Amino acid sequence: QVQLVESGGGLVQAGGSLRLSCAASERTFSGYTMGWFRRALGKEREFVAAISWDGAWSYYADSLKGRFTCSRDNARNTVHLQMNSLKAEDTAVYYCAASQYNAASRENLYGYWGQGTQVTVSS
Repeated sequence: QVQLVESGGGLVQAGGSLRLSCAASERTFSGYTMGWFRRALGKEREFVAAISWDGAWSYYADSLKGRFTCSRDNARNTVHLQMNSLKAEDTAVYYCAASQYNAASRENLYGYWGQGTQVTVSS
């Protein structure tokens, strides 16, 4: 069982930055693809970014490329999402997820989810 805890959310002005973190309880964290998803109020949850178990590849939603960067530190069982040039439409609850597969954006392949952290971008 992998437990995931997100942190780093908050209120930021448009154009600002935030760095989200996700800490995993599992000692085999390094074997999981890690993903970030988000759900805005009244909308479906959507894919944000994913990173392979070894950090060799990362994958982003097309609309977020160039602004968001995903990284991981397997020694600390942590994955990060650096978000720059934030816009009001980035306001959402952001979720960290873990997959034992090469899941990329396929939400149904992520078996473990955190509780989410709220990001609010004021315009």
